[in-house]
Amino acid sequence: MKDFFAHETAVIDADCSIGKDTKIWHFSHIMSHCIIGEGCNIGQNVVVSPKVILGKNVKVQNNVSIYTGVVCEDDVFLGPSMVFTNVINPRSAIIRQNEYVQTIVKKGASIGANATIVCGNNIGEYAFVGAGAVVTKEILPFALVVGNPSKQIGWVSEYGHRLEFNKNGLAICKESKQEYQLENNTVIKL
Repeated sequence: MKDFFAHETAVIDADCSIGKDTKIWHFSHIMSHCIIGEGCNIGQNVVVSPKVILGKNVKVQNNVSIYTGVVCEDDVFLGPSMVFTNVINPRSAIIRQNEYVQTIVKKGASIGANATIVCGNNIGEYAFVGAGAVVTKEILPFALVVGNPSKQIGWVSEYGHRLEFNKNGLAICKESKQEYQLENNTVIKL
């Protein structure tokens, strides 16, 4: 007996590992050799390509394609219709399956609706990629990025609130009251 939920229209290849309490919704396809952690939610019309790894509590909204080479750590949020790529220079007539580039989305990061992540550009812990952003370079932990190409415009807390650092490089999350230190372009949770 399986300990996850899959809607009757979902297609799940036989050699996948799917964690307890995960939910897979309408018309989604989980392809071969995927590893999906516990407590994930895979929305409608999602494709998870072969060998993708999703940690625990990953939330994948509707119409997302997660291609081979993508690894999402625990507590990642993937917004509606956001997109990953996995080949730098795709061509229809040229097979490049041996050239897939890995992209890692670190713990707690959020990627907004309709964002595009160009392969090989990792997203740091608790970073926040704004809706519609096109990520063409690495994103630092706790960074807030927006635009095309994406540009860092600030920092966010683990709860996703903007951090306003004082002259001593200290900030407090308005929801959690957690303190953060900014030093040498690096945010540290105190």
